[in-house]
Amino acid sequence: MTTVTSSAPGRVNLIGEHTDYNGGFVLPTPIPQRATVELRTRSDRQVRVWSREMAVVSDRWEDYELGQERRRGGWLDYVMGCTEALRNAGHALSGAELRIASDVPVGSGLSSSAALEVAVLRAFRAAYNLVLDDTQLALLGQRAENDLVGAPVGVMDQMCASLGEPGAALFLDTRSLESRRVRLPSGVDLVVISSGIQHDHAAGDYRTRRAECEEAARRLGVPQLRDLAVDQLDRLGELPDTLARRARHVVTENARVLLAVAALERADLELLGRLMAESHDSMRDDFEVSIPQIDALVSIAAADPDVIGARLTGGGFGGSIVALAQGGTGADVARRVTGRYLVQTGITPQVLVAGEAACAPS
Repeated sequence: MTTVTSSAPGRVNLIGEHTDYNGGFVLPTPIPQRATVELRTRSDRQVRVWSREMAVVSDRWEDYELGQERRRGGWLDYVMGCTEALRNAGHALSGAELRIASDVPVGSGLSSSAALEVAVLRAFRAAYNLVLDDTQLALLGQRAENDLVGAPVGVMDQMCASLGEPGAALFLDTRSLESRRVRLPSGVDLVVISSGIQHDHAAGDYRTRRAECEEAARRLGVPQLRDLAVDQLDRLGELPDTLARRARHVVTENARVLLAVAALERADLELLGRLMAESHDSMRDDFEVSIPQIDALVSIAAADPDVIGARLTGGGFGGSIVALAQGGTGADVARRVTGRYLVQTGITPQVLVAGEAACAPS
């Protein structure tokens, strides 16, 4: 028997929301919180899984047989999705026992599912000497979530969990899968705050937004909304109002990612902050994935004198915000923002990251 341990980080997306499944550009960065998997091989076809987080509810092992993966509607689906994806890709497996622990908060827009998938796939890769590079592994994680879990996510989360590097953003073209790391400026603090409102990518609103984007692209006669440039926005007049607004967000968000990369590379923090604000406004007004509590949290953060920029991060309908703050002020910003949010909404938020972006721990 072989025992291996692997892990993968959650991520926060600096800018580029709902562009990945439209073939566009994204700019995520890994966070310190990680999912960890200890895997011990078995000689039979049984897979037994235990989760530290779920042990609070039920301290028992979950079981299934390789080749018998079926959606159950719970956390085990993410593990079954991974083994199904590996088998369908032609990789030979036998059974395993997995112990899972994760400090990536569920439903906070920080890709707890992708962290788990990549950690599980890394464990199987190591234990069974599978020939898989990091990009192939990320694509298998996406397939697990799309197929067995049934969440129509793009590839950004798994790519960041698999290829991301602390202290750098991953500039990713989700169509070609070309990527490069962009170092985050020194003297800038990354602040991530959970709103206390959970979201679910497998739920209907996320699926609806993806379908709306696909319908807009079909009506415009382009393969994906990524193929529509900013100077072609006048074409959106061909669409019904709702589809036009969805498409406008995607097209302008792609442009904002490209500008944000350039801003990071020349440490133009004023432009970066302005792009983050425009991104949030677009997600709120055109894509309609924000909620009042998130809007309140973003507004409170943006009004803080030490904040460079703030926006909703993740798929929306709850989750977290990301803010960039002046170096050395992150902890104080987080304290002020969470205190004001609690007073204004009565909801207790959670500070997830509040430190120097360029020196994030691995």
